[in-house]
Parts: sequence; structure tokens; C-alpha cells
Amino acid sequence: MKLGRVIGRVVCEQKIESMEGLKLLLVQPLDDREQKAGVPIAAFDVARAGEGDLVWYESGKEAAQANPNGWFNPLDAAILGVVDQLNREVP
Repeated sequence: MKLGRVIGRVVCEQKIESMEGLKLLLVQPLDDREQKAGVPIAAFDVARAGEGDLVWYESGKEAAQANPNGWFNPLDAAILGVVDQLNREVP
């Protein structure tokens, strides 16, 4: 699982059937110090996240399995949870 921050929304009027009813959000991947780690990605949201939320997400075929419309779909990034608190030791 990966850490990210929701930085926007993705709006699509036309989409494949397996995406019907799914909210798409733009997520900035983060490292363990909450610094940018790569380019933003579009992810479907099953955790009811919102803009500015710190989230954990999955990518690849595992993400597709989180789609409530069925696991056989081309989606490759899913927001699985909103982070309430992040505890870490800082060296």
C-alpha cells in the first residue's frame, strides 16, 4: 500500500461500464515523510476521501479488485482508506 494526498477531482462524462458510480480523484503520491514522490495519478475512491485528505491507496491488479462493480476491469489505482493519524520515528 502507498501513501498519498488527494489534490483534485477527475470528471469523466463518458466511461466504461465498470466505472459507473465511482468517484475519481487525483492523488499525489508521498514518501514516508509526506514529501512528493512521483507524478499525480487518478484513482477511484472506495473510502469516501476528499480533497486535501491523506490517503492510502493501492495500484496494479490489486486495485482493480476493490471495485464494487466487479474485479475484472482496467482500473489500476484505488483509494482504500483515509489516514486519521500517521505515527513514525524520525531519525
